[in-house]
Amino acid sequence: MPDQETAKSPESPSSAKPNIATESPTPTPPPVYPSRRSRKRWIIAGAVVVILVGGIFLWQYFSGFESTDDAQVDVHLYPVSARISGYVQAVHVGDNQYVQEGATLVEIDPEDYQVAVAKAQANLETAEAAARALNIDVPISSVDTTSQLKFTSSDIENAKAAIAAGEKQVAAAQARILEAEAGNVKAQDDVKRYHLLLAKDEVPAQTYDHAVAAAQTDNAGVTAAKAEEAAAEQNVAEARSRLIEAIARDESARAGPQRVASTRARALSAAADVTQKRAELDQAELNLGYTRILAPVTGEVTKKVVVGLNVDPGEQMLTVVPLDQVWITANFKETQLKRMRVGQKARIDLDSNGRTYHGHVDSIAGATGPLFSLLPPETQPATT
Repeated sequence: MPDQETAKSPESPSSAKPNIATESPTPTPPPVYPSRRSRKRWIIAGAVVVILVGGIFLWQYFSGFESTDDAQVDVHLYPVSARISGYVQAVHVGDNQYVQEGATLVEIDPEDYQVAVAKAQANLETAEAAARALNIDVPISSVDTTSQLKFTSSDIENAKAAIAAGEKQVAAAQARILEAEAGNVKAQDDVKRYHLLLAKDEVPAQTYDHAVAAAQTDNAGVTAAKAEEAAAEQNVAEARSRLIEAIARDESARAGPQRVASTRARALSAAADVTQKRAELDQAELNLGYTRILAPVTGEVTKKVVVGLNVDPGEQMLTVVPLDQVWITANFKETQLKRMRVGQKARIDLDSNGRTYHGHVDSIAGATGPLFSLLPPETQPATT
């Protein structure tokens, strides 16, 4: 250690301080630096570790991706067929033309179907008129039946009463006939007796004349009584006839509910006929509408139909390819499907235009087969 040094401080006039001995500070040893070769070894070792760790991470990252060039662009094809038969009079699209949904593609001659619509309309109006008439007849028939039942019941009672009264009149007429005949017999006897007495001049002629007049009166009374009997019997016969007619009307009236039911059934049948005729009109109008073939979706058209062609129901005329419903069908090996899941992101490099698209896994086949990677609408290619 270095020697200690002693320092004296000057004395002050007021007081004196003793001398204090202090040690000198210990010197710091110089730093020791590693050699240049040692630093290089550490740098290389660190770089190797970083490369190894980065390589492991990169291997794990890239091993999670699978790729294939066995893929193609797929799309739904919408066949457009005729729903009716007819003559093609106009084709409004060309091959590979882009059309909007609902656009008119083909027109079939509508004249025959217009005639069918007019005929169906006329048949419907006829059926509706018949149905209205029967619907009016039903309540009228019902009311008539009720009224007839009341009237026939009254007529039957009246006819029976008339028969009873007529029979009484006949009996009274017969009694008057007996009475008149008895009086007439007496009067005729008186005439004979007075005639003999007149011949003997035992009675005056006036008495004989009076007896003759009385006999004539009594004879007329018999005739009148017989006429009254005949009239009474005629009244009874007429009353019996009216009774028979009233009974027949009553039976007919009692069959009225069956007639009403029959009329109601005809009305229901007419209503069903109206429904059928209306359905036929609807079908005719549909067939008329089918003369215009519309695009089912928006897309490109591939056509096989030309003007002048006669088409049949179900015959395919065009195909519409919707370009907004495109997807990629990619085929992978079984070993590549191990970590694939629906919903995972996918990158598609399209050879036809050299563009790259981003989509996701839409579905995976149950067995070894295609992987469907759906292209989002906003990134779909303009052409297939």
